[in-house]
Amino acid sequence: MPNPFTDVWQFLTAATPDHMDLGPWRFLLGALFAALLIASIVIAGRNWSRDPSQRTGRHLGTWVVRTLIGCMWFQGMLWKLPLPASSGLQYWTEQMATRAAFDLHRELVRDVLLPHLSLFGPFVFLAEFTFAVSMMLGIGVRLVGILAVLFVANLWLGIYRPGDPAEWPWSYVFLMMLMFLFSLYAAGRSLGLDALLRRDVPSVREGRTFVGRVLRAVG
Repeated sequence: MPNPFTDVWQFLTAATPDHMDLGPWRFLLGALFAALLIASIVIAGRNWSRDPSQRTGRHLGTWVVRTLIGCMWFQGMLWKLPLPASSGLQYWTEQMATRAAFDLHRELVRDVLLPHLSLFGPFVFLAEFTFAVSMMLGIGVRLVGILAVLFVANLWLGIYRPGDPAEWPWSYVFLMMLMFLFSLYAAGRSLGLDALLRRDVPSVREGRTFVGRVLRAVG
């Protein structure tokens, strides 16, 4: 029977069912995930060693939860492959065409998204990949957190009505609340790249340039 330990091992070795469906490409995605995870640890270690204010249980706990949620987004993006539109994405988009909370939403999915899913599929994949990278590395978390709230709200309202398979709506609400809190409390400043940039890059720390001001705002 699967358990969290075997699940983690399968994911780290690119051996989950979602990975296996991708054939040889699974090794590239496995390497990408490992690189992001290692980078997250290195960034956290750099912050921890260079900034005493980062050495708190709150920052450590925020980093752990943020990184795990980033791993969740990475895992979720896998079944959006292969591009341009996977069978899983096709199936759940069809579900939204009949189960969305509002008529306008159902019509938009039925008349616009489904006929052009091959165009929208890559954007869905890139959105979830962006969420994964942002959460794992702690970069641009304030902005990306809000975008993720809107993304999940679309899913929640899109599969709002009862159907088969049944969905537990609170799972979407909990994820929206968590992403909102990451944005509200700028979770990237807890052992993340947002903290590193604000401390070590003068243009970001002092907001002297346009790019620096943007990076301060989104992180």
